[in-house]
Amino acid sequence: MIEVKEALEIVAANSNAMPMQKIKVHKALGHVVAETIYSPISMPPFRQSAMDGYAFTHSIRHQYDIVGISQAGDHSNIKLKQNEAIRIFTGAYVPDDADTVVMQEHVMANTDSILIAQMPEKNTNVRPKGEQIGKGDVVFEPNTLLTPAAIGFLACLGITEIEVYKKPKVGILVTGNELTEPGKKLKKGKIFESNSIMIQAALETIGIKKTKVYRVKDNLKATKNALKSILKKNDIVLISGGISVGDYDFVKEELLKNGVEELFYKINQKPGKPMFFGSKKETLVFALPGNPASSLTNFYIYVLPAVKNKMGFSEIHKPKVVRKLNAEIKNNTGKTLFLKAKYDETDVTILEGQSSAMLNSFAIANGLVIVEQDAENIKNGQLVTILPID
Repeated sequence: MIEVKEALEIVAANSNAMPMQKIKVHKALGHVVAETIYSPISMPPFRQSAMDGYAFTHSIRHQYDIVGISQAGDHSNIKLKQNEAIRIFTGAYVPDDADTVVMQEHVMANTDSILIAQMPEKNTNVRPKGEQIGKGDVVFEPNTLLTPAAIGFLACLGITEIEVYKKPKVGILVTGNELTEPGKKLKKGKIFESNSIMIQAALETIGIKKTKVYRVKDNLKATKNALKSILKKNDIVLISGGISVGDYDFVKEELLKNGVEELFYKINQKPGKPMFFGSKKETLVFALPGNPASSLTNFYIYVLPAVKNKMGFSEIHKPKVVRKLNAEIKNNTGKTLFLKAKYDETDVTILEGQSSAMLNSFAIANGLVIVEQDAENIKNGQLVTILPID
């Protein structure tokens, strides 16, 4: 059995980024950039009007003759004299001789001329060429997550393909004779299986939207055959249940028989002690506890950082926060505790229902309070460290 810190270090050291691939920008949402991206153009590529109004050369004059019009998409570079202006619209090309755009609400106009009632300062409402980014400037550094806004920015620069890290294929193996799929009739002695659905949902929060769920009974042969197939088809294998020391817990034994190298087994923590982590070539294997709260706790602490590492994220751990505890915590276990909690801007409350089988408190928690193994008594009002969770 190892300590939490050592387990985290081993996971990080063994979860290398996936290979790179070229992908269309419109399909790159949720991927992580694998190369430095440079802008092929300046943005905007020309001086643009930021308003509907009139473009002119700033002076002490207030009255100007209208000599043309510039709509978005036009490029009629009209030559303006000191007493002349053009009608212009948002996003339209600003003539070289103009340096200011006055909003249409601030002028009195007829078909031939305008009188500026509220004179703007020079260069007002003119977006300079390259205001957002210049040609050749860095758009994104490697390890940048591509959000909807990032996709839009790449598209407005005319970039259609980029190098990203492949997303890992994740397989989830669910074991247990007692489990019934939600939607089916629940017989005596059975419970609804929730871990796979819960883990799939958690993976979706970081862009892993396609996962394959496999189900086997607590049977030695079935477990062996399932693992053999799953290990070949996935980059990350998550196993729910069958990893403890019961008579029908075959997972660890069959993992080792299938060539998975054990990197650690059991962690000095509560909940989530009986967890196995190993690898077979580049495939990572996490055998999580079957109890739902234990399974989700270990997912947030160990699996999520490993998946993010494989995806190419630069930061794989969520920044921890510190809040004032509004109760007392006693820890005589000698283990690191992860307690479901709810925190706000100042305080944190430890929730009722800390059992490893209970999800009701997890469902309203927004953090896990971390109690170090040697912290036997944390008093009301002390500061504690929290791992935020989604």
